[in-house]
Amino acid sequence: MGSPLRLTVGRGAVGRDQAVDRWRAVVDEFELAEAAMSRFRETSEVTVLNQIAGSGAAVRPSRRLRVALVASDRAHRITGGRFDPRVLADLDRLGYRGAPVGATGEGADQSATATQRAGRVVEPGARRALAYERPIDLGGIGKGLTLRWATERLERTGARDFLLEAGGDLVARGHDPDGDRWQVGIEDPAGGDDLAVVALADLAIATSSIRVNRWVADGRVLHHLIDPRTGEPAETGLVAVTVAGPDPVWAEVWSKVLFVGGRQAIASEARARGLAAWWVADDGTLEMTPSARAITIWVAAEAA
Repeated sequence: MGSPLRLTVGRGAVGRDQAVDRWRAVVDEFELAEAAMSRFRETSEVTVLNQIAGSGAAVRPSRRLRVALVASDRAHRITGGRFDPRVLADLDRLGYRGAPVGATGEGADQSATATQRAGRVVEPGARRALAYERPIDLGGIGKGLTLRWATERLERTGARDFLLEAGGDLVARGHDPDGDRWQVGIEDPAGGDDLAVVALADLAIATSSIRVNRWVADGRVLHHLIDPRTGEPAETGLVAVTVAGPDPVWAEVWSKVLFVGGRQAIASEARARGLAAWWVADDGTLEMTPSARAITIWVAAEAA
């Protein structure tokens, strides 16, 4: 998923063999998820199914892919369409290409504005079959799901105190080696020092940012956070949004939705939904909701 993995053990003695086994379980969970959901692998399950999107064929995906597709459909409905994984054709058109999808099926040759089309992300069929009309990118929500699954797998081994990180997203359980809450930095998207530090216990945190996935095409600086209403990179006055919550999947969904919603709307929506959210505007300003401030233990002087 293009993210470095790190597992940090918290308080309590853990033997080397046990630590190695837990690390292997995390790596295995991410490998299984990549095989099901990576749009960058030609052999992944989602790539194979994307090649027949729009053909009318109903498929019976694996458990992991089915959960991801159903979760994407639910997120699309709950957010009024502002979360929409059907932006793969837009990403490819803009130059952020994954494995080739080909030109079969209605869904394989969609214009950038096709994501405005109403309708569910997937349509349920008989015997747990699903059908979808346009190719799907499960990158963000897929990582959130994998963090959820890896966390559950670690907990089944008896792990209670750990910090599991996958790039800018993570899950904190229990306490750090000193018995305190886990301290996590809110990065400066401009590449400087952290803008703030938050203390987490039994929470997940996800960030949608344009810091890493940026490129230049036809004289334009582009990024991977696509506004599904336009099929273009969201230009909303924001450069990063971070959300904390009990579930890494919904932290990921809301960080993306709030980013697309923009600087003018983010404060009111995040507060109305009771979200712990931090956001960095394109002028470098850091702001946060009251719920976020309650778990923020330090703010850089220049960001205050």
